[in-house]
Amino acid sequence: MKLWRFVVYAMLLMSALALTHCAQKTAARPVTIKGSDTMVILAQRWAEQYMGGHPGAVVQVTGGGSGTGIAALINGTTDICQSSRPMKDAERAQIKAKFGREPNEILVARDGLAVYVNEANPLTAITLAQARRIYQGEIQNWKAVGGSDAPILLYSRENNSGTYAYFKEHVLDGGDFSARAQTLPGTAAVVNAVSKDANGIGYGGDAYAKGVKALALKRDDASPAVLPTDVTIHDGSYPLSRGLFFYLRGEPSPPVKAFIDYCLSVEGQKLVTEVGYFPVAKEAQ
Repeated sequence: MKLWRFVVYAMLLMSALALTHCAQKTAARPVTIKGSDTMVILAQRWAEQYMGGHPGAVVQVTGGGSGTGIAALINGTTDICQSSRPMKDAERAQIKAKFGREPNEILVARDGLAVYVNEANPLTAITLAQARRIYQGEIQNWKAVGGSDAPILLYSRENNSGTYAYFKEHVLDGGDFSARAQTLPGTAAVVNAVSKDANGIGYGGDAYAKGVKALALKRDDASPAVLPTDVTIHDGSYPLSRGLFFYLRGEPSPPVKAFIDYCLSVEGQKLVTEVGYFPVAKEAQ
């Protein structure tokens, strides 16, 4: 190879290496989100739409449950924890002790935790006390709550789930679930089980209630039966209204802030409605 050809080849090689290094240097670091299975479908839609409108941005979403997401936030292995329950005082203290700052809580959407039954079940409404007695094993036949003469089969979530914790606190009054309850790894699995079981009952985010029937809930015997809607979620008349949160270790980095700003924008909150959740009030943003 003549000298001039070698020089040109070397220059081209160095230029290619420089461009590769530059691309690696400027490539966006992924924004990572981990936690609530209830929120996975919403976060995935947000991520897809955001990346579509922001070339080069990368947002990675994984589930595992609210407890798993909070643990990842404490361990420093996720940028954003998504949680369907408020962070506990002990968890907040761990963040403060490890990182020297308070966790940053951001309300990004609202949800109605629904109680599901099979579409063939004639029951349309239930009181919170009846739901508690069913899930604690005191009521084991649908006939006792106005349904058919058939055994009740219980489906529940795993104990690292924010939905499990919320249901335990607000429906079971902190009591224990019946040992008969079958534990499933996600809300989609609960819905799938109930959709195939004429005698099944489950619970989870209302957005997942496809192929099953969400029961209207009554606070007590004298209260009206209420379904989760945009109005009943925001005015608090639906008994199991809850917030859906993002948690951060203090203030967000610019890429994380840009993504969260999108989630709380008009476009992002429109996606909340499309997915089946409920947008947050403007003043909460």
